[in-house]
Amino acid sequence: MVKTKVNKGKTQVPLNSGMSFSFGDFRIQSFVLLLIGFIFYSNSFFNEYALDDGIVIQKNDYVQQGIRGIPKILSTDAYDSFYKQMGAKQQLSGGRYRPLSVVTFAVEQQLFGSKAKVKPADDVAMVRHVLNVLFYIFSVIILLYFLRNFIFKETPLIAFFTCLIFLIHPIHTEVISNVKSRDEILSFLFIILTFIAVFRYRETKKTGQLFYGLLFYFLALLSKEYAITLLVLIPMLLYIVKGDSFKESLLSSLPYFFIAGLYLLIRFSIVGVGSTAPNTDVLNNPYMFATKPERWATKIEILNHYLKLLFYPTPLSSDYSYNTIPYTNFKNGFVWMSLVIHLSMIAATIILFFKRNIIAFALAFYLLHLVLISNFLMDIGATMGERLVYHSSFGFALLIGISINWCYEKLSAFAKNTDTIFAVIVISGIIFFCERIVVPRNRDWKNDTSLFIADAKTVPNSALVNGNAGKAYIDLSEIPENKALVNELINKAIYHLNKSVAIHKKYVNGYLNLGVAYFKLKDYEKAKSNWEIAAEIFPNNPFLKRNFGLLGATYFAEAMKIGEKQPEEAIIFLKKAVEVDPTNVEYWYNLGGASYTAKDFEMAKNAWVKTLELDPNHIQAKQGMRAIPGEVISN
Repeated sequence: MVKTKVNKGKTQVPLNSGMSFSFGDFRIQSFVLLLIGFIFYSNSFFNEYALDDGIVIQKNDYVQQGIRGIPKILSTDAYDSFYKQMGAKQQLSGGRYRPLSVVTFAVEQQLFGSKAKVKPADDVAMVRHVLNVLFYIFSVIILLYFLRNFIFKETPLIAFFTCLIFLIHPIHTEVISNVKSRDEILSFLFIILTFIAVFRYRETKKTGQLFYGLLFYFLALLSKEYAITLLVLIPMLLYIVKGDSFKESLLSSLPYFFIAGLYLLIRFSIVGVGSTAPNTDVLNNPYMFATKPERWATKIEILNHYLKLLFYPTPLSSDYSYNTIPYTNFKNGFVWMSLVIHLSMIAATIILFFKRNIIAFALAFYLLHLVLISNFLMDIGATMGERLVYHSSFGFALLIGISINWCYEKLSAFAKNTDTIFAVIVISGIIFFCERIVVPRNRDWKNDTSLFIADAKTVPNSALVNGNAGKAYIDLSEIPENKALVNELINKAIYHLNKSVAIHKKYVNGYLNLGVAYFKLKDYEKAKSNWEIAAEIFPNNPFLKRNFGLLGATYFAEAMKIGEKQPEEAIIFLKKAVEVDPTNVEYWYNLGGASYTAKDFEMAKNAWVKTLELDPNHIQAKQGMRAIPGEVISN
């Protein structure tokens, strides 16, 4: 453990100052991080949209309006446009008010959107991926500046290794490659800028620095609500690093409490408390089928899943929803291990805080952000997610950076002049390990198709991933180059879609896409039955009307092909057509005509009556009614 000394009003530094070498220059370290960042993430520049990018960016009416859409972005829930398109109400507890990143998407649409109409599916995608990487690398360099200048002034090695680990940690691939997750990057960036302004104001007492601190803090909250943790972390840093008393630290933090209150007032006036009714979809309510003990045991065990991914980040997945992580109970030893580990971390944080040890800050940063995503305080609509642990991973990286410095100090006590060799070995090892995971994972995020087909192997019990993998295979079957593989791809789609609905019996998209797959195989009855199940679960789904309309048109086309020669067979198809699309006038009229030809006058009459109910002025139906023996109809 790093020993520390603290002089009131002075920055805390380790007693053993660590190594001092030319590589310790800020400009050199920044350039190295910049270069490594581009090497690691430049292959994401050519990615398309994936996962939630569609509903937050591509299909978001407010984003697509460019600058004109910004007022609506600032005054509505982040998913407001999506809810309206789906005819749904707000579904997530707490709502989602994170407008800053969405505003940047609208600005990008305004500036670059008109130049990307050739391929609208990837509209401005490259610009957004490049900017995500630039924002990310910039935030890491700002982090380096903060750690070097305010926390580890005499130990640049700790600052550099912390930033290197944070920069290339594979668990961050989702945040970088999933454009929608820019909210995480901007939130962290403005949190660090807030810390810098806090320390500058503490040292200079210039009002301008206080203003910048409050502005950055407000922007951090507008990026994502996680910045609420700074109400604890700011006074904590002042107490540990600057040596302020507990009272002084709290008094210095009071302006930030005012900004937090202002943000909460704005947030609740716009999105309220979100959905208060229990979500009936297990994909948004992952503990819906768990007993109360199972809920708590599973939530506790998941904390260890995060730790595992931080220490050994493979395999990675875009989804951990139902039933990726099975429910567990308190008979599971891993649950108790997780409980002991995290209670020990809490105890260590408290003890080290009163000793003014910077490790307390690292642990607190990890734990405070972890509790926000743990489902302990409120249900967040997911069991876990790699993007969710983004902020906590800084606390982890800081602990590893401190540990590396501790190893160096122990090594230097036995062997002098080993600092360069040590640095080269550690840097090379970290880079080599992470590069083998990050670069291929960026390729997985190319688009929904590549992402979900890859993740179906990683999380085979996920209803959502299997459903999306099935949709991916359907999309592949529609590419002209895959014409010879259509049946093979559709059968793969059916395999994954059947798995998805077997795991989640009310998975609407699973049934919708199963219907599409069977429709492509011309198994219209199975297509119809799957869409009917979807209709029972979500009657107002906007895709159902289109799908049933397409099925009705297919039945009608089949009837027209054989109508004259095989009226009885045509009647069967026409009955199916009016069953799936009962508001189509022409289907009813032709059913009447085919029935008349087959001399089933009762059926003909009923069909033409229905035709006239839908269109009272349908001349042919009136003429048909007159032709029925014994029927008279007025003009």
